[in-house]
Amino acid sequence: MICAQCDADNLGRVRELTPTEAIDLVGRFEAGQELPEQMRADVRLLGSLLGRVLQESGSPGLYDDVERLRAATIQAYTDETPEAFEKAAAIADSFSIERADEVARAFTAYFHLVNLVEEHQRVRVLRERGDRPTRSGIPDTIATAFERLSSEVGEETALDRLQALRFHPVFTAHPTEARRRAISTSIRRLSELLGERDAAGENATETRRTERRMLEEIDTLWRTAPLRREKPSPVDEVRSVMAVFDETLYTAVPRVYRRIDDILQGEHAGSRAPIVKPFVRVGSWVGGDRDGNPFVTASVTRKAAAIASEHVLLGLERTAQRVGRGLTLDAETTPPSDALVALWNRLRAADEDAATEIAARSPEEPHRRILLLLARKIAATRTRNADLAYRDPEHLLADLRTVQDSLVAAGAARQAYGSLQRLVWQVETYGFHLTELEVRQHSAVHRKVLDELRAGGERSELTEEVLEVFRSVASVQQRFGPRAAGRYIVSFTQSAQDLANVHELAGYAMGPGEALPVLDVIPLFETFADLQAAPGILAEIVSHPSFVSRLDATGRRLEVMLGYSDSSKDVGPVAATLALYEAQAKISTWAETEGIELTLFHGRGGALGRGGGPANSAVLAQPPHSVDGRFKLTEQGEVIFARYGDPDIAMRHIDQVAAAVLTASSPSIERRNRGCRRGLRRCRPHDGRRLARTVLRVGEGPRLRAVVRDRDPDGRARPPRPGLPPRAPRPVGRVARRPPRDPLGLLVDPGAHQPRRVVRSRHGPRGRR
Repeated sequence: MICAQCDADNLGRVRELTPTEAIDLVGRFEAGQELPEQMRADVRLLGSLLGRVLQESGSPGLYDDVERLRAATIQAYTDETPEAFEKAAAIADSFSIERADEVARAFTAYFHLVNLVEEHQRVRVLRERGDRPTRSGIPDTIATAFERLSSEVGEETALDRLQALRFHPVFTAHPTEARRRAISTSIRRLSELLGERDAAGENATETRRTERRMLEEIDTLWRTAPLRREKPSPVDEVRSVMAVFDETLYTAVPRVYRRIDDILQGEHAGSRAPIVKPFVRVGSWVGGDRDGNPFVTASVTRKAAAIASEHVLLGLERTAQRVGRGLTLDAETTPPSDALVALWNRLRAADEDAATEIAARSPEEPHRRILLLLARKIAATRTRNADLAYRDPEHLLADLRTVQDSLVAAGAARQAYGSLQRLVWQVETYGFHLTELEVRQHSAVHRKVLDELRAGGERSELTEEVLEVFRSVASVQQRFGPRAAGRYIVSFTQSAQDLANVHELAGYAMGPGEALPVLDVIPLFETFADLQAAPGILAEIVSHPSFVSRLDATGRRLEVMLGYSDSSKDVGPVAATLALYEAQAKISTWAETEGIELTLFHGRGGALGRGGGPANSAVLAQPPHSVDGRFKLTEQGEVIFARYGDPDIAMRHIDQVAAAVLTASSPSIERRNRGCRRGLRRCRPHDGRRLARTVLRVGEGPRLRAVVRDRDPDGRARPPRPGLPPRAPRPVGRVARRPPRDPLGLLVDPGAHQPRRVVRSRHGPRGRR
């Protein structure tokens, strides 16, 4: 009771702020954040509009309660006293459940608006900065990276590397992005209105009109339920990711190509064939990743591929129509080539009624007529009209290049390499499938299913589902091409046989005499022990009969995936990072020796503990020859919308990562990384492998720094030195063993354990959480 009375007395001393004092406190707090003036003004504007909405549309007293809690929270943050914090907590505790729900929704809307302002400020800075280089001196655009690489290896070699460049983000369905599409769409409209308000400048009438529309949109945001009433299904997740393609990526990627070509070709850009070849390929696990997710079935995989194709074909159809309407070039000034005339005759024979109608509307505009008929063929491909549909995107590209060549021959190069080139880039990048759908399954599932199949007898539901996945992949490839779904990732790969099992299962699924799907089977090394065993497993893979023919067919290309999250959970981020680095270095060396064109696939998450962080910095820190112009990584959850939700930010991200991929193979960066690796080994107590074990034994944080500081390069303890604190005591404990993660309960080899730190205490050993 005494303590409770003391607390009450302390709370009483922190009196309620008057409105004037609250405004002053908030103003001083905002000023202390050192925000750019434009950004601060945007926060004030949207905050005031939200306040008006709460007064007009919220329940009585809601606005006052929100402001009271906001001021108390800021006071608690600035005062840093228990009394101020308890005062804020007391205000929150005083709310009823209904009021607390309303206040939480109000703050959610406020944080959406603040995040929007921050994103808009990033876009504003990007536009103001233009192509000016950063202070770090490291190239962060492809144009500057190409210039630096040319100075080191020569322009011809740099051009070859630019044209072989590949950036391959893969979107995954981690459920960390909880916003509804309706909320995201509302925020996107507000972002556009902020841009319009900036453009209005001193025009008071236009500014008032824009602010009125902002008020309407914020009122809509407040009245929209922030969460779904039901958990989203895998198909819902597919449709959510499609919003990113519709709103940004479909148009942003060709804009990246165009911007790079404009810089590299200067005044000749747009009047001759582009230097840049499409280097972005987009993958997706959404609807294909079934490792531990029973809701992702073969049916979901087929639907995911169909939804993605629908989106990209609709986009290509509309783009072809728009480009065609703009090609109003008369036959007298821009005569068609013989190949174009032959193409027109072929298209007219296949679609006579439409050709007659289009010819009547465009009597002397041959290039326009062709593009409009091509748009109809794309539409027929989408609706599966077999008489008109394209068989594959290569045939569409051939027709588009016939139009381009005819324009160039007639002297209309700018029309050939203008809007029409953007359509060509979109077809080359996305095909008819949009995303390259990847299937992932646990190796233990494959082993269990194969044991059942080899034994004969009745097949279980799990076995039928696993086999149906291969039939779905074959169906998707038949309809959209091998690129649409050709990669099969095996989680927890522990041997070459784990990969060969995939091919055996495909044989069971398709039956004798049927064509097997084209599969690139990718090992995923996730745990600390698996990363160490990876080079040996890969050496066995390339000589396995199941892989030899596929390696030959692809020109000895091989993809290997490395998991960041599970290795970090096994041994901590520092030891995992070292293990990943050593594994990449060894795998890259092995691939170079074997003549393998290696692509390392980085399974990075959004959080730092899952390998997250700036992707371009991560690229530049990779071991020599582990990138070689190719970089593939996962983009998870909210990271997808943070990096690709806004067109300007998406373009900037792609440009930065691609620049890093190009720069990573430069001699100067490779020398730096080799030096860092040697320096790491000199200044650490042991070599790379033993260092990882040391980190595992010692743990991370102050004790690790103490061990590194107080040991010589050969590992011997240094004598104490004056003025320095004593060495950290040797940690007490031992390395225990635990079975790997097994979410499906399908362990075949329970002896394949992974290390775990065990801490001894007076209560006995306990696992470190």
